[in-house]
Amino acid sequence: MTRPIDLYYSPTPNGWKVSIMLEECGLSYNTILINLKKGEQFDKDFLIINPNKKIPAITDYEGNDNPINIFESGAILLYLAEKTGKFIPNSKYERRLLIQWLFWQVGNLGPMGGQHSHFWNYAPTCEKKSYAAKRYANEYKKCLEVLEYQLYGKNYIINDYSIADIISWPWVLIAKSMGIALDPYPNIVKWRQRLKERDAVRRGVDLMRSKKG
Repeated sequence: MTRPIDLYYSPTPNGWKVSIMLEECGLSYNTILINLKKGEQFDKDFLIINPNKKIPAITDYEGNDNPINIFESGAILLYLAEKTGKFIPNSKYERRLLIQWLFWQVGNLGPMGGQHSHFWNYAPTCEKKSYAAKRYANEYKKCLEVLEYQLYGKNYIINDYSIADIISWPWVLIAKSMGIALDPYPNIVKWRQRLKERDAVRRGVDLMRSKKG
């Protein structure tokens, strides 16, 4: 019997990227909650899995004498897409587009959303209107403008639903909770709702959501 994939996880936008992908692919997995508030991401055992001390990460045991540890959400989604042959285009042209949008998310939308979230949700009151706070809010909005343009006339970031959508959606899902109105981005609003209605997406987001780590 094949051992399930271990998912090292916390219910955050970055964690949701991988839980959604695992649900979409129908892969068997075992969720290992990493309590971020308690600093469990710094435990020595976890550093063997991810020396970068962050979630998400996975360990895949299937077909390997030595388990494969993978960290960084973009790398994980690409690995799972290639493993299953799902949510990744076949054509070289569309695959190049996919790689571009994966890099865009991990280098732009995710980091800018994460920094804005820090100032909006966790920074002292005196810092919430600082230069840095305003800068990250504006950079996050610039990312939304890019995504809005890309979604013009499309249902998904590339022609078909792919890991480009899966990796980007969680950081758009929480926009309103970070004080960013999506009204100026009608294409994003439709896309956000379109993904929200997928059963696997809902299961991925609901995973351990009551256990904030």
